[in-house]
Amino acid sequence: MQRRKRRVVVVVLRKLITCAICVIALLALLSVHVHVFPSSKVSDFSDPYKLPTVAQLDGASGSSDFGKLWKTPPNRGYVPCVDPSPNYTSPAPSRGFLLVHTNGGLNQMRAGICDMVAVARIINATLVVPELDKRSFWQDSSNFSDVFDEDHFISALANDVKVIRKLPKEFTTATRAVRHFRSWSGMDYYQDEIASMWDDYQVIRAAKSDSRLANNNLPPDIQKLRCRACYEALRFAPQIEAMGKLLVDRMRSYGRYISLHLRYEKDMLAFSGCTHGLSPFEADELRMIRESTAYWKVKDIDSEEQRSKGYCPLTPKEVGIFLAALGYPSNTPIYIASGELYGGDSRMADLQSRYPKLMNKEKLASVEELEPFVNHASQLAALDYIVSVESDVFIPSYSGNMARAVEGHRRFLGHRKIISPDRKALVRLFDKIEKGTMKEGKSLANRIIEIHKRRQGSPRKRKGPISGTKGMDRFRSEEAFYVNPLPDCLCQKELPNVSSSFFIK
Repeated sequence: MQRRKRRVVVVVLRKLITCAICVIALLALLSVHVHVFPSSKVSDFSDPYKLPTVAQLDGASGSSDFGKLWKTPPNRGYVPCVDPSPNYTSPAPSRGFLLVHTNGGLNQMRAGICDMVAVARIINATLVVPELDKRSFWQDSSNFSDVFDEDHFISALANDVKVIRKLPKEFTTATRAVRHFRSWSGMDYYQDEIASMWDDYQVIRAAKSDSRLANNNLPPDIQKLRCRACYEALRFAPQIEAMGKLLVDRMRSYGRYISLHLRYEKDMLAFSGCTHGLSPFEADELRMIRESTAYWKVKDIDSEEQRSKGYCPLTPKEVGIFLAALGYPSNTPIYIASGELYGGDSRMADLQSRYPKLMNKEKLASVEELEPFVNHASQLAALDYIVSVESDVFIPSYSGNMARAVEGHRRFLGHRKIISPDRKALVRLFDKIEKGTMKEGKSLANRIIEIHKRRQGSPRKRKGPISGTKGMDRFRSEEAFYVNPLPDCLCQKELPNVSSSFFIK
């Protein structure tokens, strides 16, 4: 009897141990499952300011092909070299005051301000802190100090140009010369024609600032000064830099990211006359905006001709096809650097379906965090600029002022990866897809990858004028100075052990 009882006890214990082992195994399996596949709420970004708990991308992040998508081009040892030459002297005695009225959006004004720093040096002027454009399409009331760090701007240029905040009271009533400086002018123009005006005036006002200085054939110290002004002196106001860094940190929490400058906004479409894929009502609305904007000179535009020449921004749908052909997986985090997109969410549907992790300022930050910048287009654009400069890959859908400015800054900081879409070649392929004569897949991907092998931001010298062009068209065809500061501000040497982060000043 005792033996039989012992056998029963042993059998019961075995069953209990077996059940316990099964329960432990099941719990372990569930634990692994939950860890590997985070909740859908994180991946769907249902809460715009709630950061994910997993920073790495899902998918084939370990594959060599995936790594190539993010790999920066070899910079061949090019590093910034903007220090003045041994012959460079402190500012000469001032002959008068230079007032500057900047024009255009944020990045057009940035370039103009930096050029006017150089002009002030050339003509021995005291530069009054420039006035920002308040009458452009964006109607932004921001002052210089709202967008830029005014104190730093003044102090950083102390050895180059004397900069003051306001014109002294005793000169406010003085007769001033108001001039539209000639576009893309060189040293002779400013030293002879403009500097000679000091004989009659104590104050010269530049009515516009954009493209007033030649891209090339200027003294090396003037070119280096332009770079010091742009990449060292003209930094954003502290509150903008702080918010920009916060947005970068939040994007980085999702892993490596693309900044997509999606220039599909009402002002750009109206200005360029690009209406492909829009309704007749939308096309008519854009035409009326163009005709009613006095300082946009060209009114009659053939949209399809513009597009066939590559003069139109890619549509959100086209961008989706482009990114997929390059090989970026659907879970790639993408920051949309733009203002309000024309057509809103409906126009973004195709891109959103391909790449659900689309982020922007409004999704990354709370209403309260963005409130100080709302209704100030230049300040909001500055936030996009910071996130774009710091991104792992920058892709502009159009080569506008912001795209060019960000490209130049990324080149200056070590040739960070930029993929510049060949819009003229791409629209031919997109049209074939629309007509059904080509499908998405390996053949399209191979074509697009081949086209863009040499369009990823590798070091190269700034492009000169297009052969055969003359007069102003010759200057207009040159690559702008701030798009590519090589060779003037980049030298080939051993890379120093210095961080090139945009935030380390």
